[in-house]
Amino acid sequence: MAWLFAVVCFGAIIPIVPTGAAVSGAATLAFHEHHPLTIVLVIAFGAAGAYVGDLAMYAMCRLGGEKLARRLRWLRDEEHLASVKLRLEKSPLPVLLVSRLIPGGRVPVLLAAAFLGLSWRTFVAANLPACALWAAVYAAVGVAGGSIFPKPWEGVVAAVVLILVVNQSISWWQKRRDARTAPST
Repeated sequence: MAWLFAVVCFGAIIPIVPTGAAVSGAATLAFHEHHPLTIVLVIAFGAAGAYVGDLAMYAMCRLGGEKLARRLRWLRDEEHLASVKLRLEKSPLPVLLVSRLIPGGRVPVLLAAAFLGLSWRTFVAANLPACALWAAVYAAVGVAGGSIFPKPWEGVVAAVVLILVVNQSISWWQKRRDARTAPST
């Protein structure tokens, strides 16, 4: 399980690694071992990797400061930034929970939280349940894949494909929505 922790931690810092697919694949394999404790370990190691990676990413965002944040087009929109700031100040837990579950939502929220000065104490406390919920959701996808397919590799492939399709669909939808709301020049 140390490999899962390492992959998820690395993917949380360098967000090109499909960490959700790694957790789902590990859960599929664990399901076929017929040891429920192994699935619990998948969730625990996946959540721990996500948590440690998020802490590292948040630290980098805090150190990068406004200069880093202003390079991103998303954070140049003062109205959107003010909206995220208000939501983070009022209830950081739901914002972090949702950002962790939506593909591509975590990094902008981490940057906004760091840029806006969300305290370490608040981030540490609010991000823990977000990482645990994220790992549990992706493990559930893996268990579902493992229960549908008789061979472990089929379940792993199905879980990975499902996660990649969902992620790409959400990205496509967000790009279309952004293109429609962008002012015409």
